[in-house]
Amino acid sequence: MYTPFSLKGVLLGCSTSATQTEGSPTRNSWYDWAAKPGRMKDRSSPCNANQHWQRWREDNVLIQQLGLQVYRMGLEWSRIEPTPGRFCRKAMNRYREEILDLQKRNVKVLVTLHHFSNPTWFESQGGFLRKDSPQIFLRYVTYVVESIGDIVSDYVTLNEPNTYVTLSYFLAQWPPAKHNPAISIRVMRNLVYCHLASYRRIHRIREERGFSGRTMVGFAEHMRVFSAARPKDRPLASAMDYLFQGLTNAMYTGRLTAPLGVEAPFGDGRFYDYIGINYYTRLWVSGKYIGSKPDSEQTDLGWEVYPEGLSLLMRRRYRHLCAPIWITENGIAARNDKQRCRFIYEHLRQIAISGLPVERYYYWTLMDNFEWAEGETAAFGLIGCDFKTQKRSIRPSAHFYHEIIQNDGITQSMIDRYLK
Repeated sequence: MYTPFSLKGVLLGCSTSATQTEGSPTRNSWYDWAAKPGRMKDRSSPCNANQHWQRWREDNVLIQQLGLQVYRMGLEWSRIEPTPGRFCRKAMNRYREEILDLQKRNVKVLVTLHHFSNPTWFESQGGFLRKDSPQIFLRYVTYVVESIGDIVSDYVTLNEPNTYVTLSYFLAQWPPAKHNPAISIRVMRNLVYCHLASYRRIHRIREERGFSGRTMVGFAEHMRVFSAARPKDRPLASAMDYLFQGLTNAMYTGRLTAPLGVEAPFGDGRFYDYIGINYYTRLWVSGKYIGSKPDSEQTDLGWEVYPEGLSLLMRRRYRHLCAPIWITENGIAARNDKQRCRFIYEHLRQIAISGLPVERYYYWTLMDNFEWAEGETAAFGLIGCDFKTQKRSIRPSAHFYHEIIQNDGITQSMIDRYLK
């Protein structure tokens, strides 16, 4: 049963990442990874992607046509710092030009500083296993904010550090494909340091230079609901929950907890200006089975569609952190575009009825892109992309989303046309 609702006060947009859209290869961990046989589901590579590095003007027009109010975009670290300590002004100016063009189109930009990919030189030297990795990352962050801090006030320091650690250093499914719990803890601890130091540095640079606008810094946390099928499954579900999204508490408060440590390297404090949540699905825990709940509605990737989880997780974070909520990612891999319309409706409805201070919602993603190990097989986009011809095709769900923005919510007329 679909009913109208209001989203007045919530800014709506899309989220993207640099490695997944830009093409025009640079030397980074994901270009290197995709070049190895058997790594990719479809033998594709981020060398192609959406060719956004060249076609950004065309894509910005599409962003404007959809009426997006906010847009989350990533910067490619390896493009900006191609060799250690040497920065590419040409690349930075190119990003600056893209941001200014979006702003002329009345789109507010949120910049992501790290989204899973590392420069090859950094990865080959140990990446975030290096003891001095927080200092190396901070060097890059400082250069970026000094270069665009006058026009960008909103930042995501790290995208899904918990996902990055899990898939790269525990399950060994992403580069550098290490399977070692002890190493996973070391990397997570260094990522916490990266965020804490970057949070302080971004604020300091913008304050000292007198840049206008309210500085908003946080990280994008991948959150999932871990549901126990039976009472005896609760201990495992709780343990998985804590290890996946409990250790990230240190990135909010500055205080590490076991097994990361017990120190507060920058002192106890508040290291967030918003609560950034990436939400897609839940995991059903039943004995040795961990996955989507049997007989549930699922996406093309086999992820359960569970809208109620979004409000559960928003309440959980808000109860402890009491800050504005930004849904920094929420989307569905679906060739069936009707399913995408339903997904958007159901998750936005959770926001509308929550009563929580949700300020922004970023749908993942603008157009079908290079979806990491899934390659070019996962259709998350409001806009389709033929990766051979680079033709963009606006889907009905994009028109639906545009109308939601125009109407500050869902009307009965929209329900009749898009959801029935």
